[in-house]
Amino acid sequence: MKKNIISLAGDLAAGKGTVSKILMQDLNYGIYRNGQYARDLAKKMGLDITSFNRYVEEHTEIDQQIERSAAEYAQTHDNFIIDARLGWYAVPESFKVYLKVDIDVAAKRAFEDQDRKDTESFATLEEQKQDMITRYKLENERYWKVYHIRKDDMSNYDFIIDTTNLTPQEVANKIKEEYLKWQKN
Repeated sequence: MKKNIISLAGDLAAGKGTVSKILMQDLNYGIYRNGQYARDLAKKMGLDITSFNRYVEEHTEIDQQIERSAAEYAQTHDNFIIDARLGWYAVPESFKVYLKVDIDVAAKRAFEDQDRKDTESFATLEEQKQDMITRYKLENERYWKVYHIRKDDMSNYDFIIDTTNLTPQEVANKIKEEYLKWQKN
């Protein structure tokens, strides 16, 4: 059964946060952010986000609780966007979107994003890029180990979009267009 929920997953720095804000305003939807919850936990523990990923690899109950929280939220809510890497898995009745981005563009976006500096602080763009490659690999390994899923298996998604050369508004517009088609079918 379909729900009026859009789950946004994707590559690191593909624009999930920015696009989810636009969709939230355009559709008058609420939002649920697993990523912010994880970042807040990392900060509280005095860890950068990559170290936190390594920590939850050994403490899978934390990872499972983060993902379970989205599913629990969806049981009593509708008309919202899930900004979470595994939102598609946690809420399979949602419209499942994957945002792709070129790693060099992603690294530049992340490096210049002041909101990330408290959990991702790198001296160079190349350090940022290498850390993102490491995080991507750690997440994929953890998701396979804990859930037996591959977030980079594109068959998990209803819509895939490359954000490399698009503005966040263009991405949001394309998602809305596909979402409305999905709702009708």
